[in-house]
Amino acid sequence: MALDNLISVSFSKSDLETIDKAIQDIQTVLVGKTINLTPDQRQQYGRIAEQNKLFVNKAKSYMEQYAQHVPGFLDKAEFDRDYIAREQVEQRLQLLDSITEQLSDTKVLLDHDNYHNAISFYRNIRFLSEENVPGTNVVYEDMKQFFITPQQPQSPPPPPSNNDNPQG
Repeated sequence: MALDNLISVSFSKSDLETIDKAIQDIQTVLVGKTINLTPDQRQQYGRIAEQNKLFVNKAKSYMEQYAQHVPGFLDKAEFDRDYIAREQVEQRLQLLDSITEQLSDTKVLLDHDNYHNAISFYRNIRFLSEENVPGTNVVYEDMKQFFITPQQPQSPPPPPSNNDNPQG
């Protein structure tokens, strides 16, 4: 039975160099501008939900309409810089998320094709080894390690019941 090839794709050396350069360029621009949070910090700060984004947008609009009511301790210029930067980052994240999803989905299909072809090869090697085709035993022995399931430890025998007690 022929296997279905779910995807057929290849990248030229030039394609990969272009992709790698673009990624490197992005990394270079981001040096000193981005933060890496620890898992605890990520949990602590979290993300604002869509409802809270609407709240922030509304607050920004009112701050601009009613500048006289912005508290003196609030640095409005910094708020505006953070607001603009957040929008800029969010737009790029959406583009990068789309690219990440495309690459991830492509990899899933490539992994599927590779795995099923490797299984077919293994089955054929096993068959050839069973038929004593020269040179196939060593390949089969090396590959079969991936299909050996660990032995389940034997459970101890149950304790004797009262009926097994000779003094009872």
